[in-house]
Amino acid sequence: MIAKTYSVPDVSCEHCKRAIEGALGPMKGVSRVLVDIDRKSVDVDFDESVTPESEVLARLDEEGYPVTD
Repeated sequence: MIAKTYSVPDVSCEHCKRAIEGALGPMKGVSRVLVDIDRKSVDVDFDESVTPESEVLARLDEEGYPVTD
């Protein structure tokens, strides 16, 4: 299990939070998604053998919430 925190500058409201949680939560291998609007971050716990990090990042990008460094 991997725990990652991503900086997602476009997170600004409850709608963003629900959209991200709804996009990542159902993914196989993802066990936890926590969106912090104030910090503009997304914490994700996932099993990389089931869902590679590249898929998590791609899903965020598809939803309109690209990750920055």
